[in-house]
Amino acid sequence: MSWLFDAMDVGLVSFVIAALTVEWQLSAEQGGVLTAVNSIGMAVGAAVSGALADRYGRRNILVATLLIFSVANGLSAFAVGFAMLCALRFVVGFGLGGELPVASTLVSESMPARDRGRAVVLLESFWAGGWLIAALISYFVIPTYGWRIALIIGALPALYAIYLRRSIEDSPKFDRRKARLPFRRRFASIWSAKHAGQTAALWVLWFTVVFSYYGMFLWLPTVMVKMGFDLVRSFEYVLIMTLAQLPGYFTAAYLIERFGRKFVLVVYLLLTAACAAWFGNAPTEGALLAAGISLSFFNLGAWGAMYAYTPELYPTDIRATGVGMAASFGRIGGVIGPYLVGLLMDREVAIGSIFMIFFVAIVIGALTVLFLARETKETDPDAVPAGAG
Repeated sequence: MSWLFDAMDVGLVSFVIAALTVEWQLSAEQGGVLTAVNSIGMAVGAAVSGALADRYGRRNILVATLLIFSVANGLSAFAVGFAMLCALRFVVGFGLGGELPVASTLVSESMPARDRGRAVVLLESFWAGGWLIAALISYFVIPTYGWRIALIIGALPALYAIYLRRSIEDSPKFDRRKARLPFRRRFASIWSAKHAGQTAALWVLWFTVVFSYYGMFLWLPTVMVKMGFDLVRSFEYVLIMTLAQLPGYFTAAYLIERFGRKFVLVVYLLLTAACAAWFGNAPTEGALLAAGISLSFFNLGAWGAMYAYTPELYPTDIRATGVGMAASFGRIGGVIGPYLVGLLMDREVAIGSIFMIFFVAIVIGALTVLFLARETKETDPDAVPAGAG
């Protein structure tokens, strides 16, 4: 449910930008700034929360980050200008970026090895549920009641944080670790000879996936409007594309335990790249919709595999730090991607050319996994011998 609420907020931002483009006469570049600020907050939140979760526990940081982004989301509804909205979206992003790596770490180390990958991919599948709710809220609420009401609805997860505080515990693996390493030693460890190669590959993977995802999906409603569809019709199409995320996750959840993490990541990323090129150059309305559905299917399946894969590369002492730092570096791509799209759209660069940039980035991520990453299926991260990877 926490994961669903995170996705709901990110989804709402993409629809709110489309509405503000009309109401506040925002330029595409300003829209890019707004999403970039949100991603900067996510980068800071991922790094800080990952480090804190290895020190103070996964549960405590999970609840704190959920509260931060929920309250800030509600306050965003009362923004009276662009600068104020950007400031609040930074705080929202901090909470969002902090919660995701902590939640995936908690689930990963709470499951037996044979189910670990599938469990995290299914956790990630709730991202599609959140986007679906965001699309429904945007379709039924924003055109009639405005974007402010949509953001107020986005504050409701604060109530769920109260429930979480009383209902979940830290993983047994974390509880057994009585000594807590200082942050400096944890950061040094993820770049030690034992882990440096995998950390580098992981950071490239996260950067390329986050860069392309946020660059493409946060702009989908606006891109649809630019292609000639009205606001309501663009929301309808994005809603349909969002539905395709669910089978993408479910197939990835099945394949990840059958064929391994690398197989799913490489295949789904290469197919995502192909779909990005197809979407950017779709010649008809039907082809555009089909390309968008396929893009959602493969891209979000790859996301699920990435979240399953990342915690498996590090032992418990440094796991949340390693996951948080990889996610934080990836969020730099989440800053650059949306801003770059806004910049290029303002300069009237063709949509097809913009999406070819994402094609290249995703292919780089796929090849990095293929040639540099190691397989982690059914391995014990606390028992990986020195020098592995």
